[in-house]
Amino acid sequence: MLRLAAFLDWLRSRLWFIPGMLAIAAALLAFTLPGLDRLVDQSVGTSLSAILFSGGPDSARLILSTIAASMLTVTALVFTVTMLVLQLASAQLSPTVMRTFLRDRMNQSVLGLFIATFLYALLLLRDVRLSGNAAAFVPAIAVTVAYLLVLVSVGLFVAYIHHMAQSIRAATVLRSVGDETREAIRRLYPEGVGDVPTPPVPSLPERPADAVAVLDHLPGVITSVDEEVLVDLATEHAISVELLHAVGDFVPTGAPLLRVWRLQGKGDEQADEIDEAQLPLEALARAIQTGKERTMTQDAAFGFRQIVDIAERALSPGINDPTTAVQA
Repeated sequence: MLRLAAFLDWLRSRLWFIPGMLAIAAALLAFTLPGLDRLVDQSVGTSLSAILFSGGPDSARLILSTIAASMLTVTALVFTVTMLVLQLASAQLSPTVMRTFLRDRMNQSVLGLFIATFLYALLLLRDVRLSGNAAAFVPAIAVTVAYLLVLVSVGLFVAYIHHMAQSIRAATVLRSVGDETREAIRRLYPEGVGDVPTPPVPSLPERPADAVAVLDHLPGVITSVDEEVLVDLATEHAISVELLHAVGDFVPTGAPLLRVWRLQGKGDEQADEIDEAQLPLEALARAIQTGKERTMTQDAAFGFRQIVDIAERALSPGINDPTTAVQA
């Protein structure tokens, strides 16, 4: 479950996911609607002609070509604006807040719809046949859908301009980071810190000098720890597992991630000799997820880190923005 949550959080930060899904949907729509046009043309006739495209093949090809060319231009413009906003936010606020912009569903949806409209119009051109050896065919329903996609794209483009103008403001970024941090605190600490008396923590078994260190892991920042898996493995193999780094720490290549030793048996003065071949070292390492940067999957402190970074950047001589520091 934790791996699924980490994967979904990673997927949300990918700028290509929603555009890719919308592009696939547009391609399927472009292949499906011409067949519906033929079916409607044979069974219904001209009863829908009042609301559908009624031009000829030349008009349909001209319209679809214009839609494809214009949507490609607008998509390039939106992508350029998004990159400029990311660069400005990184320079004025903090590089850590770029994650907030990449996770913005509005930006992903706008890019996705424009790409989907371009791809839909381009693929639909192949089904518009001029009079020649074969009978002329104009997919009226499909061309009408292209009209509707353009109208929706125009409205979403206006909303995108307003959204980007608002999202670059420091107050908006701080509010987004604050909301995400509060949600992470509620998720990770549902009972509230300090609201419920915590039971005393039992003392851990003393770590022997020959404890096995888990070194085989990917370098990066610890983003999440699957505690249930660690407890299950420790119980099954009668071992103690010590996590040497906290969530949010960077662990380089070759640094020990965990230390493992066998529990002392009842009546035994010393634990059995450790046999690394019998220890689930690979399974233990897989329970620790690492990434290129910190996330809020299990790291609520990362939100505070972002706010502090914005405040420090605002107070720097190069920025000199005390108002943003006070807001932070």
